[in-house]
Amino acid sequence: MLIGIVGKPNVGKSTFFKAATLAEAEIANYPFTTIEPNEGVGFVRVDCAEKFFDVKCNPRQGFCIDGQRFVPARLIDVAGLVPGAHAGKGLGNKFLSDLVQADVLIHVVDASGSTDESGKSVEPGSYDPLNDIKFIEAELDAWFTSMLNENWGKFIRHALTLTPDKALHEQFSGFKISLDQVIKALKYTKLEGKKLMDWSGADIMDFASAVRKMSKPVIVAANKIDLPTSKKNIERLKKEFADYLVVPCSAESELALREAAKSGLIKYIPGNSDFEILKKDTLSEKQFKALEFIRTKILKEWDGTGVQKCLNAAALDFLHCIVVFPGGVSKLEDAHGNVLPDAFLLPPKATAFDFAAKIHTDLAKNFVAAIDVKTKRRVGKEHELKHLDVIEIMTRK
Repeated sequence: MLIGIVGKPNVGKSTFFKAATLAEAEIANYPFTTIEPNEGVGFVRVDCAEKFFDVKCNPRQGFCIDGQRFVPARLIDVAGLVPGAHAGKGLGNKFLSDLVQADVLIHVVDASGSTDESGKSVEPGSYDPLNDIKFIEAELDAWFTSMLNENWGKFIRHALTLTPDKALHEQFSGFKISLDQVIKALKYTKLEGKKLMDWSGADIMDFASAVRKMSKPVIVAANKIDLPTSKKNIERLKKEFADYLVVPCSAESELALREAAKSGLIKYIPGNSDFEILKKDTLSEKQFKALEFIRTKILKEWDGTGVQKCLNAAALDFLHCIVVFPGGVSKLEDAHGNVLPDAFLLPPKATAFDFAAKIHTDLAKNFVAAIDVKTKRRVGKEHELKHLDVIEIMTRK
């Protein structure tokens, strides 16, 4: 699973990425700070299986705080997009191509209206952030449309040997689009019975838009909620784009909290609406006031910074992923004594065999059966796994 972070320059994308991953990403107050994509690991928050077994886990990847497990998920932060990106403006076609493998997109928007369409800083409230949703939608749709329009005549001739759904699926082979998504897009646009050679330009655009929405769903991270002009704009965003998930965010606050927690100054569980100061005596007056501002004006008022909500929504609500833990009926430790050391994100309807293959190809090759460790029930390779299952894989000796 890959989560893509998009938006125009200077809206806080790189801050969002760094807050989610604590990876080093250049952050500056000018357009096109990011040129090459930043790739890193964010985390999806779930209840840890340690609660069920009344043990304390030792994650090898990710981390666990008070029974909340943070499971690794891949993130990519591409450079800022501007109107005309699909045609190459601002190197936009290159930046769009960085997103082809993304499963879901988080669109970071400056909800305060303090960044114009090109990414330049302006007076808060002087720019309408609703325009950003519209232009990103238009750029993504135009990008997908261009992939179909390119060599359309040659594509039509080749498509004569295939059914339309399979021909279109092959045309988008590099875009991580499933055949099922192509079929659904054809039905949605009522083009499933129309020959490709009879498609109009409008048909191509309609299909491209539909398959884009199905294969690259978008979550709106309404950033910069610390500024007073954001509140009214967020209400407008939710009303105007009712079919979108709009999450109020303060990436800058999340980054400050994560770094303070890493330094041992506070105890903070990403996604919570409060934190605990551990070393008050070591904080300067400026640091203390900054933390209290985040507590009262961000966490309490907005029920969190929104960053973790975006990541969880992407993986669990939009992609319907499940988290599964490897474990054994006789012991939950690995060879090094780590308790429940791993947790994996899997696609919906993943089977016991899929889980074995996810862990290691040898486990899939020698698969015999699996055991649901919570119920101690033996299951077969086609057994569909549930969220937060703990599974032991049995193999041939």
